[in-house]
Amino acid sequence: MKKKKTNEYKWNFAPVGGTVRVKISCGEDIVRLGELDRKLWTVLSCPVDGLEFDRKTLQLIDGNGDGKIRVDEVVATAKWLTGIVKHPDLLLNRQSFLPFAEFNTENPDGAALLASAKQILSNLGLEKDSIDLEDTADNVRIFAKTLFNGDGIITPASAADDEALATLIGQIAAQIGSAADRSGVEGVTADHIEAFYAACAAYAAWRDAAEAGKKDIFPFGDKTADALAACEALKAKIADYFMRCKLISFNPDAQGTVDVSLEKIAAISGDDLTDRLAEIETYPLARPDASQALPLDVKAINPAWQGAFATLKALVLDEACKGKKALTEGEWNEILGKFAAYSAWMGAKAGAEVEPLGEETVRAILKADRKAALLELVEKDKALEAEAVSIETVDKLLRLVRGFYDFLNNYVVLADFYDPDRKAVFQAGRLYIDQRSTDLCVKVADMGRQGDVSALSGMYILYCNCVSKVLGKTMTIAAVLTDGDVDDLRVGRNALFYDRDGNDWDAVVTQIIENPISLRQAFWAPYKKVARWISEKIDSMAAKKNEKSMGDLTSAADKATGTEGEKPAPAAAITSSFDIAKFAGIFAAIGMALGFLGQFLVKAIQGIASLNIWQFLLVIACIMLVISLPSVFIAWRKLRRRNLGPVLNANGWAINARALVTGAFGKSLTSLAQLPKLTAVDPKERAKRRRRRCLTWLCILLILGLVFGILWYKNKLGCIGLARYEEPMVEQVEETSEGTEDETPSLEEAAGEQDEPEAEPESAPEE
Repeated sequence: MKKKKTNEYKWNFAPVGGTVRVKISCGEDIVRLGELDRKLWTVLSCPVDGLEFDRKTLQLIDGNGDGKIRVDEVVATAKWLTGIVKHPDLLLNRQSFLPFAEFNTENPDGAALLASAKQILSNLGLEKDSIDLEDTADNVRIFAKTLFNGDGIITPASAADDEALATLIGQIAAQIGSAADRSGVEGVTADHIEAFYAACAAYAAWRDAAEAGKKDIFPFGDKTADALAACEALKAKIADYFMRCKLISFNPDAQGTVDVSLEKIAAISGDDLTDRLAEIETYPLARPDASQALPLDVKAINPAWQGAFATLKALVLDEACKGKKALTEGEWNEILGKFAAYSAWMGAKAGAEVEPLGEETVRAILKADRKAALLELVEKDKALEAEAVSIETVDKLLRLVRGFYDFLNNYVVLADFYDPDRKAVFQAGRLYIDQRSTDLCVKVADMGRQGDVSALSGMYILYCNCVSKVLGKTMTIAAVLTDGDVDDLRVGRNALFYDRDGNDWDAVVTQIIENPISLRQAFWAPYKKVARWISEKIDSMAAKKNEKSMGDLTSAADKATGTEGEKPAPAAAITSSFDIAKFAGIFAAIGMALGFLGQFLVKAIQGIASLNIWQFLLVIACIMLVISLPSVFIAWRKLRRRNLGPVLNANGWAINARALVTGAFGKSLTSLAQLPKLTAVDPKERAKRRRRRCLTWLCILLILGLVFGILWYKNKLGCIGLARYEEPMVEQVEETSEGTEDETPSLEEAAGEQDEPEAEPESAPEE
């Protein structure tokens, strides 16, 4: 049986965020990253978008470009990066430059990148022994002075001293389209060149077809296009006119109906008729009649259409209907038929892209035939593609040298989140609300994935919609509160959010997930709930009293003004009746309750009087603990399990380990306002504060008294029940009570006495 292979590399571990995690502490850890067990990775996947990290660096790590960075892609990046850099420990410095001595020339990729780095500095006119990220960040500056840069795009500058070829490149870019060269100038590719010459050839062939059939295609010569446009403008109106004429021929009585009536003209005659032109256009083109002929006299045409008809007459009708005073439907259809060949030729139009150049220029370009020279320039540019790509790879190398270690601390370990001097990549900024600020704000990509997932975190979360009118952007954040009170927090409350770049956003709370924030809050929660309940009851009673008073006032006003409504039903009609026995029992019960309460107060005062101050305080403290301990215990259990993992999972992460937010660490994430103690305070404000404190302590004492009374009452009932089984005591009680009358009747006896009718007094004997 084969023994299971063990990882020979010894990893360093450290407690981070309530759990033991691998610690990336040296370059060798990055080299061996592929050997780390997947179960020990804190994160298995994270999104590219929505993180406070250089987006281009994240895209470089995301090898397949699917918007998610997975473990395999991180391992592949680490393997490539540590193969280029001679000393991997350098990656822990987070520096944005790389000395030439740190390129691993034993690796072919490292040697090629070193050559590219030197080429970049040469293009920039710099002489130094290291390459900086600023040197590679701007491709335009790198390739500004180069004619060819390996992207397969040529610009007018690529033609060097050939002015005609440079002009031709500009014409291709203007008519076919262009692409941005690495130097930042617009140029053309081989595809653009091929498309341009194909369009020129097609356009020339189309024009040749027109020359071959010129007589049929252009029945009105150079004015054929204008003549067709004039016919199309009146085609529908002329067809309508001939149809009206046909109806009159079919039924002469229809003439008044299909013609414009005097009533219509009279209806608009009082208005400015130029403003009613749209309505006049709906009238017939001319006065229809049984002759079924359209008069060619412009004066006989509807005034709204006279201009268009005059154009048609000048371009078409004067030539097609010479010497005629009217146009028949057959003659009109014959005129339209003359444009069939022209319409077909226009429908077969080709090479429209180059038509703006003009036929003469297009034929000159085809005759010069510089296509081969242009394609040769493109090939010459492509020959430097490998070198240009290598130059871009130098930029990738420098970005990873600067940021890969930071990325690992947010991916493998989550160390930046627990570092008080740094912020994690998912911390979007700071939210200010209710005299506090929280730094634990996460961008929300999809609100549909929140809800139950975030509730599993056990944290108090505010979801806020944020709007920046300056940036013209909106976003949603999940802000976690880890300290302070929540009495004044509610949906709809406004706040202010600052992103990591310092931009301010207007924030509105849209949803709240409630969980305990601190033990202090949990301790006072029961008293606040009771105080809130008492306040609501008082408000409710006051509202009912106010409603009754307003009703009485309204009724009195109705009586005074004589507008009183229907009288209430007589007493006999009221279904409810007064039950004397029932109310006697209630009064007896109230009396007994008051008696018990009085006895309790007497005993309580006697008991308190027998205690010294420390015993009294101890009793009060014990009672408060009895009330608050369950709430504190529940809060303690939830606070110790407070986990950021579900919040990140709901926002596209795949968290592989707990990310606990303990009480002490939570206080560092939420900062409360520190108010000074003022010695000089407004007397009115001081009185208000004193009243509020008194009211608070009064509520607390009432609650404590209620609890103490319940406990005492239960204890008294238990003593009474125990006494029933002590026979000697019962006998003694019977002996002492023999021959005496009960001073206080029981509840049943009181009710029974009320039920029995009083005996009538006997009448005095007659004398």
